[in-house]
Amino acid sequence: MSYFESRLGLNFEDLDRIYHVLKFCEELNINNLILEPLNNAKYFHEDLFHKISENTKIELFFRFNIKPKTIKEFKKEIKFYQKFPNIISLETQVKEIQLKAAKDSRVHLLSFSDPVNMKTITPGLISLAKQNGTFIEFSLAPIMIKNRALQSKNFRILYRFIQLILRMKPKFIISGNFDSLYDIRHPRNLCSVCHTLFGIPLEQAKNAFSKNVEMLLAKVKSKEGNKFIQPGVRLIKGDKLI
Repeated sequence: MSYFESRLGLNFEDLDRIYHVLKFCEELNINNLILEPLNNAKYFHEDLFHKISENTKIELFFRFNIKPKTIKEFKKEIKFYQKFPNIISLETQVKEIQLKAAKDSRVHLLSFSDPVNMKTITPGLISLAKQNGTFIEFSLAPIMIKNRALQSKNFRILYRFIQLILRMKPKFIISGNFDSLYDIRHPRNLCSVCHTLFGIPLEQAKNAFSKNVEMLLAKVKSKEGNKFIQPGVRLIKGDKLI
């Protein structure tokens, strides 16, 4: 079984830092990573993708996380990011945008990594995401903070969120999404945390770090398969760009 850390945010303008983090992950025997550029994706180029990938043994994938505050922003950002053959996730507290994104096939993933956002999820949204095959994500970083009072609050929010997810059974993935290098854990260990602390059946926890992530990546690849033969290379039919 291949395990994934599905969200690791990095500044793509600091390659030395990226290589340092990747080396640390190699030492943890993490084999699959999905990286998220924290800086503006307009400065992200596919040659950078290859350069980073060639400097690590880890299998790398990439995602872009959009945080629109209005429907207008959402339309603008999704139009820009859809040209990249990578995962597009959405993170927002605005329910109108959440509902629109759940119906938009260009959005692969609804992210609820922030406890504030977790409180906005509804059975209706989950049902809509499930109906349209949109994945849902939550992260464990909120329960790793040092402030014990806030940690306890985040735990309660995350617990209620997870129980709703388990009850309604949408496709979901779990990420660490850790800011601190030394909070990063092997996904296999995080499976145990999810099973022990949150009551997620062990097989479901494993799938959220492995099989479900593979399904998400396959979905992204299948949608872009008619346009991309490899990152940054589009197919051209006749004299027209497909």
